[in-house]
Amino acid sequence: MTATPANRSSADQVSANQASPTERLIITVNAGSSSLKFGVVQMSDMVEIGRAEVEMIGTLKGPSANGRGVHLDDIGNPPEGLADHAGLTAWALGRITDIVHHLGEVVAVGHRVVHGGASFSAPVLIDDAVIEALSRLTALAPNHQPHNLSGIAATRRLWPDLPQVACFDTAFHRTQPRLAQLMPIPRELSDDGILRYGFHGLSYTHIASVLPDYAGDRADGRVIVAHLGHGASLCGMQGRRSVATTMGFTALDGLMMGKRAGSIDPGVVLHLIRDRGMSAAEVDRMLNARSGLLGVSGISADMRVLEASDDPKAEEAMALFAYRAAREAGSIAVVLGGLDVLVFTAGIGRHSAQMRARIAGYLAFMGAVIDPAANAAHGPVISAPDSRVLVLALDTDEEAVIARETARLVFA
Repeated sequence: MTATPANRSSADQVSANQASPTERLIITVNAGSSSLKFGVVQMSDMVEIGRAEVEMIGTLKGPSANGRGVHLDDIGNPPEGLADHAGLTAWALGRITDIVHHLGEVVAVGHRVVHGGASFSAPVLIDDAVIEALSRLTALAPNHQPHNLSGIAATRRLWPDLPQVACFDTAFHRTQPRLAQLMPIPRELSDDGILRYGFHGLSYTHIASVLPDYAGDRADGRVIVAHLGHGASLCGMQGRRSVATTMGFTALDGLMMGKRAGSIDPGVVLHLIRDRGMSAAEVDRMLNARSGLLGVSGISADMRVLEASDDPKAEEAMALFAYRAAREAGSIAVVLGGLDVLVFTAGIGRHSAQMRARIAGYLAFMGAVIDPAANAAHGPVISAPDSRVLVLALDTDEEAVIARETARLVFA
């Protein structure tokens, strides 16, 4: 079916349908905790022709929108008072299709879904049973899963007959061996699904797909990918398949992040609840929203702000971020049996030459040597000519993965 925006009259829609070219379009929806990202991809060549983002959802400033490509810069801002993910998704989809309707017909929508649990190891077409299963996983990703599901629900209400596909952040890691998924807890809990799932899988899927273009045969060797952004994790790959990752049962585990603590002694949680009188909700907020770079620095969760600061607390936060990342990289290298390729990606990994140098400096003993000039130029190859480990800085593109998998499932 053709998706037509609800804010055009029937006459306008008929005229648009008659004038529309035959190009088929896929819209991707990537719902975060405080943002919504949308992409428009033409199926003839799988090229993204436009992207829009709604930011600052749930903040005092209120949501604002921006776009680029195919006039999506004209998307405008949401109506005053519209502040929830579902309403903003419906508004943005209506605006996007209104802008691009002359370019073709929207034939499918692909969604990022953070948690697929143990059942979903690959993208799936969305139906009522899938939605019910994903709803049961909300407790495992409370800051993301509800927003992912509300975006799906809003799209179904807008276009009830349009195919939709769910692409999971956890799916890439389902190839990990059982030992990598287990935690040392009573077996009945593991059997009940309390396992290490891992996240950022769409990002890792993209890097795995393009890695041969930069690393040749070494792409199938011992690879560590560092997805360093507001959320951060590492993934160890062999044969471009996940064998170890730093995030676990939830996206709170592993590396220090923008506002998330990452791995800490679980005894700290017990101490805060038992001896300091904090509620579970208060500890949850502290670990998810008041820790990480923001908590240690007391200044900002934004690496760019910290790098521009001369406050010693900013330096300590950055030093701890690098230390934690390098320490976890060393543990993954043990599982891999060495290291052939190190890839930095996502906001910090792709754009912070200083942080890349800090982390790689710890790994020099394994043969990772940065070329300062190449690193300052942001790569893609940033290792020195005599570096035994190939070090890369690459863009990631979760939306491209969503679009590709949606096209494959709907039109294969």
